[in-house]
Amino acid sequence: MGFDEGTVQRVRDVLGHATGLVERKMFGGVSFMLDGNMCCGVIEQDLVVRVGPEHYDEMVREPHARPMDFTGRSLRGFVYVAPAGFDTETALEQWIARGVSFVRSLPAKR
Repeated sequence: MGFDEGTVQRVRDVLGHATGLVERKMFGGVSFMLDGNMCCGVIEQDLVVRVGPEHYDEMVREPHARPMDFTGRSLRGFVYVAPAGFDTETALEQWIARGVSFVRSLPAKR
């Protein structure tokens, strides 16, 4: 596994200097953590977004989104988004905003 560096840079650009932002290699890709909670990431060509369990069913039905099944089982609360689903900056910003919104609702981890 690996990750698309161009997509990683696009995510970095969107997240900018968000408070509590840490970039970490995870799942064979790159994950972006906010206050210790995974918000989003990039695995191969796909964007991974943590949308939370409450919005999962809705988000997985979005165009180009599918369940994150990294382990062979769906990881409820996380979705993969294929490149066509975030090909514009607006679409990428919307997906990342969903992850940020969910993660900011969680308590910070140390």
